[in-house]
This record gives sequence, structure tokens and C-alpha cells, in this order.
Amino acid sequence: MSDLYGAPKPEPDMIKLIHHAINAGVTLLDTSDVLRPQNQRDPSRQGFERGDEGTKCSWLPNLGSSSMVPGRSKAIPPMSGLPAKPASSDLRSTALNLYYQHRIDTSMGELKKLVEEGKIKYVGLSEASASTIRRAHAVHPITAVQLEWSLQSRDVEEEIIPTCRELGIGIVAYSPLGRGFFSHGPNMLEKLEESDARKYLPRLQPENLEHNKIMYERINELATKKGCTTSQLALAWVLHQGNDVVPIPGTTKIQNFEHNIGALSVKLTPEDMAELESIASPDSIKGDRYGAGFKTYKDSETLLLSAWKA
Repeated sequence: MSDLYGAPKPEPDMIKLIHHAINAGVTLLDTSDVLRPQNQRDPSRQGFERGDEGTKCSWLPNLGSSSMVPGRSKAIPPMSGLPAKPASSDLRSTALNLYYQHRIDTSMGELKKLVEEGKIKYVGLSEASASTIRRAHAVHPITAVQLEWSLQSRDVEEEIIPTCRELGIGIVAYSPLGRGFFSHGPNMLEKLEESDARKYLPRLQPENLEHNKIMYERINELATKKGCTTSQLALAWVLHQGNDVVPIPGTTKIQNFEHNIGALSVKLTPEDMAELESIASPDSIKGDRYGAGFKTYKDSETLLLSAWKA
């Protein structure tokens, strides 16, 4: 709904979509004040408190460049003088249900204080390595870790997923449709606006798409056999990872939302899962998730060291 995926969408339409999602049974709505303030503020005035909110802090724009830098504890408002919740969120609930660090910094102690003061209920991390998760969990229990997990982003299965499960931490899978790759296929770049950030992602560049479309075509063949679409099959694969996994596919259209909900009806056998994972092996995709300047879990320990030195 923000301006990262093209021009901002009309707010009345987005409010209508949020209402539709809540009425359909959606229980987790994910947002961030860095994406677009209206994503938090305007829906909240329209009854957004009926759902469970997950919002993020500590991802500060590096003004003057297209990169993002890690937030520090200053990204979280001072604790004193706040009557109910952090000022970085306009969501209407008495206490934020889940407050993530959008990128890793040294503010776990501050987040612990927010919980103790009743301003937030649970703490989450985003793009954190296994070692960072363990370090943060020792300061205060981490409730959820948000990470990119899809048939084209499976590197997190090596260390991060097992660590979360060992510690009893929920897993929130963002971009479960490969940022639209499994919805639109290898021709998706032709449909994107110039201002859409996805046009510049390495794995969606022509030199990589030519290779990556092989995966798409094979998954599409299996989807046809299952009587569903490629995107529904890709989303169903994430949904079948376990009850501790909650995917958060984004959409701006009610019809696409309904299409995503349809993935709940796609049942995959162990043989289906094995076939999908053979097609989409971790080394079967070409191109990085992000371009230069964007930090991921691979940088989280380095970010912590840099923040401490500063």
C-alpha cells in the first residue's frame, strides 16, 4: 500500500481492503512507520484496532541516498511522557501487540522497558541472524522473527528457522510470493511502474530472470496439476511449513486478497512438498534479494558492532 511498490494507493480503497481482510478473518496486520505514515494512521481511524497490529521501528532512512541504515535506540521515542504507546505509531490499540526492530540495533533494553511499562505487548526482530536472535532473546523473550521466506528465498532454513523453533519463537514470512514473482511470472517487470523498487532488485533483472523463469515454469506445471495457480501453490508451500509460521502476503486489491486466501484450500502431500523443494532448491535462484546498500540478516552482527562503537 506504500510508495515502495509504485505510487501510493488511494487511501479509501486501502481502508476498504483492510476492513474486508479483517471481516474475512485476518488476525495479523503488518506495517511500519518508515513505509508510509498513512499505512498506520488512516486505517487506525477506521477501526483498525479490530485486528492485531504488528508495527516496526528502528529503520531510519539514510537521507540523501537510496540505502537504509540501522536504527539506534533514538529511533524509539523516549519512555517518559508517553501515556499509552510509542509515539512512532498512530495505531489506536491501548498497547501495540507486536513491536519489531525493522533492522538490528542496540535497543533491546529499550524495548524491554516498553513491555514493562505496558506500552507494547511483545517484541519482534526482522532480518536477524541466528546469533543475533539468541543474543536478543537473552535480554528479553522474542515473540516473532520476521524474515523473507518463499520458494525463491530458502537460505533462512539453514540456521534461522531451526533457531527460532529451538527458542519457541514465531516465524513471520514476508514476501512469500517472491515480491510478486509467483503472481506475475518472469514478465512482471513489464507491469511495474518506474517508481516501483522491485524493478531494481537483482534477481528480477533480465540477466537473472532468464534463469529464474525455469523455476517458475516448473512450479506452474505442478500448480496446473493441483488445480490452482502458481501463486496459490507458492503461498500454500509457506503455509504448510508449520503452525508456527504466519505468511504476510501484501496486496492492494480485494480480488487478489481473495486469491491469496484461496491458498488455504490447497492441500500438499509430503510428495508435493518434496517435489516443490527439489524444483526450488536454495541454489536454483540467481540474483540477490536486495541490491547494494540494503542490510539483511547477514549484516546483523556487523550492525550491532557498529552501533556499539558509535
